Amino acid sequence: MTIHWQDDKPIYLQLYQQVVLRIIDGHIKEGEALPSVRKVAAQYQLNPLTISKAYQMLQDENLVEKQRGKGLFVKEGVQELMLVRERDIFLTEQWPQVLAQINRLKLSAEQLLSTKGEA
Repeated sequence: MTIHWQDDKPIYLQLYQQVVLRIIDGHIKEGEALPSVRKVAAQYQLNPLTISKAYQMLQDENLVEKQRGKGLFVKEGVQELMLVRERDIFLTEQWPQVLAQINRLKLSAEQLLSTKGEA
């Protein structure tokens, strides 16, 4: 997986969001270990402290649990919990902006549902 980092957002937040999306999408399953800090740092050529900060956020939100000597594991039931949370964020923060743009451009339902964006 190739990640293109955004300049306007700290990398640890982007990494955190990538892990959340990978759990929601089922690429990282409940009960599965997260890749080690060293592995992720080497893969993306990042400072290990950056990965640790993202992983700490996941721990702080009780999405992963640390198993001594084994690493961090995704907790059971987290995928559905995160899916509900991400839906809520989309509907309250992102959808109003999308809807405003749809109205501004006077797009019809047919245009939105077509694959080419044409009626």
